[in-house]
Amino acid sequence: MSALKNVLAGFAVVSTAALLAACGQQSGKPAGPPGGGMPPATVGVVTVAPGTVSLTTELPGRLEASRVAQVRARAAGILRERLFKEGSDVRAGQPLFRIDAAPYEAAAASAQASLARAQANATQATAQAERYKPLMEANAISKQDFINAVAAQKSAEADVAAGRAALQTAQINLNYASVSSPIAGRIGRALVTEGALVGQGEATPLAVVQQINPMYVNFTQSTTEVLQLRKALASGKLQKAGADAAKVHIVLEDGSEHPQTAKLLFSDLTVDPTSGQITLRAEVPNPTGLLLPGMYVRVRLAQAELPSGILLPQQAVTRSDKGDTVLVVGADNKPTPRPIKIGSAQGNQWLVTEGLQPGEKVIVDGFQKMMVPGAPVNPVPWAPINSASAPARAASAAAAASK
Repeated sequence: MSALKNVLAGFAVVSTAALLAACGQQSGKPAGPPGGGMPPATVGVVTVAPGTVSLTTELPGRLEASRVAQVRARAAGILRERLFKEGSDVRAGQPLFRIDAAPYEAAAASAQASLARAQANATQATAQAERYKPLMEANAISKQDFINAVAAQKSAEADVAAGRAALQTAQINLNYASVSSPIAGRIGRALVTEGALVGQGEATPLAVVQQINPMYVNFTQSTTEVLQLRKALASGKLQKAGADAAKVHIVLEDGSEHPQTAKLLFSDLTVDPTSGQITLRAEVPNPTGLLLPGMYVRVRLAQAELPSGILLPQQAVTRSDKGDTVLVVGADNKPTPRPIKIGSAQGNQWLVTEGLQPGEKVIVDGFQKMMVPGAPVNPVPWAPINSASAPARAASAAAAASK
């Protein structure tokens, strides 16, 4: 009886398996991957497509005010008053400090009095010379007396000229008692306080005014890079950049790019003998005052163009002591390591100089899904991080198409 039950149970299992297989054949869906293995890993790839590449050089630079003026005391005396707010914008000619002007006012008044006395003497000497002239012609006085009268007149006129110069000097010194800004710009902190004795024996620094709109950015480039660039341009490997090549982009310390584009002004004609660097300068607008003198920045400068360059995302390249390699997907969808040579970095991409051909597919994303080296993969177009959902959508569409 038990033997009969075992036979009936085995028959039921076999019938159930046959029925499931028949249902699978009728629906047209395979039960699973051949051999029961995992499906091919989905990877993001980019297709090699040469094009014109603008070779951008990124160099360290430092910001500098376009104009700097030191405000100094040119008159000796006690500082009475500060007339500005520290850190504010000032205009050219705006009064900044006031020095005790009483001694200079007295000196100006004395010079004015001396000039008046000299003018009075000149008037008297002129009148006497004019009165002696007809008397000398009539031989009423000696010729020597007339000559003495004319000499006295000229001496009095010279005293008037000296008096005017003395008055002008006294007025200049009086004006120095009011210290004004030589340029328009932003003024820093006051270097002296009220009550300090300034200008005694030397021109005492009082403050510094800097014009920060526009700003200068000074940066350097090695002579080796300059020579290589010039040789490549001369041989035809590179082409000169377009009309906008002189524009410079400023990258701040936090990685953000300054919204205003700088303009290249000049490159120095001499090489620094200590560092072997050539100095360049650019002018950048700074209407909001975001840039400050002394800040360190990165300068992006377009110097040449490569007619048929290949760019790859940096994450696609594996760098090691043995060289740089990428994974290229072949016609059988199997990835193969390929040694390449790379040049300079262009943003977040590498410039590939050797090792790749147009139309080849290079893996950029999905390395962690490739469990078995050399196993076939499912390549889908790769998109940057800001559109990272694109590969997922492509993979979903491919999976849906296979069903």
